Amino acid sequence: MTNSQPVSLRTHIEEGVFIITLCRAEQYNTITPQLRDELAEAIDQGDQAREAHVILLRAEGKAFCAGYGLDWSTTAQAHEHAGETQPETRVWDSVADMRLMGGFVDSYMKLWYARKPTIAAVQGWCIGGGTDMVLCADLIVAGEGASFGYPPSRVWGTPTTAMWVYRMGLERAKRYLLTGDEIPAPEAARIGLILETVPDEDLQAHALRLAKRMAQVPTTQLVMLKLLCNQTVENMGFASSRQLGTLFDGIARHTQEGLDFVKHSQQTGFRQAVRDRDDPFGDYGSRPKKPAKSG
Repeated sequence: MTNSQPVSLRTHIEEGVFIITLCRAEQYNTITPQLRDELAEAIDQGDQAREAHVILLRAEGKAFCAGYGLDWSTTAQAHEHAGETQPETRVWDSVADMRLMGGFVDSYMKLWYARKPTIAAVQGWCIGGGTDMVLCADLIVAGEGASFGYPPSRVWGTPTTAMWVYRMGLERAKRYLLTGDEIPAPEAARIGLILETVPDEDLQAHALRLAKRMAQVPTTQLVMLKLLCNQTVENMGFASSRQLGTLFDGIARHTQEGLDFVKHSQQTGFRQAVRDRDDPFGDYGSRPKKPAKSG
């Protein structure tokens, strides 16, 4: 983003609100290294913009974010042990893995550590790595048809930003992380994972109205009040949870089951590998299954 125009998102300012719009709708706004870098820079720009009091993150298309793009991430893992002269001889480097994933986590955490309040407007699917990102926002508003969840908890991942317990409590976090089950947006609001839901067609206007209402408060007040609230979570050990989540995510990708998942994805394609991973769980309720691009 520093040396070229961003391709994963757009930004503009409207009545005191710095708006970041994810714009890879055809790819379900899946997470890539480029999105990571562009998002980090966009949040920094919004936080530094004197004319902006609030940052609003939203997305185009049917899905807010369907997680990591498994096409590049499984391929990267499949080749991480292979060398040109000594294939399959290098062991997994946990420190290098934490450094790599830490770059993604640092980008998401900018939503949390930005001095100004951050609001996310979520439509459609927000799953896997998408939740690692969006749960770092201060407030989350979702369309009634939106859905959250962390299906990689079944195989090949753990939440890196570790926001689940802090947002909805210990037992509910366990309920959904130990199954990977989907959380429809109305249920997510009821249990405290997100703030509220609105009709899908009203989502963008409602989120923007909320952001503009908040933007009427002086920035100094917003900064102090956000810090006051967030400090409670920090005192509860949030930094330690986040570090452990990032480490465990790497371990989960390198268990035998994780390695088998990557091998299967190379043989059948990542879409089919995801379907096969989730098939034993079936449909819990009447909601449709998540898109195959999720991780």
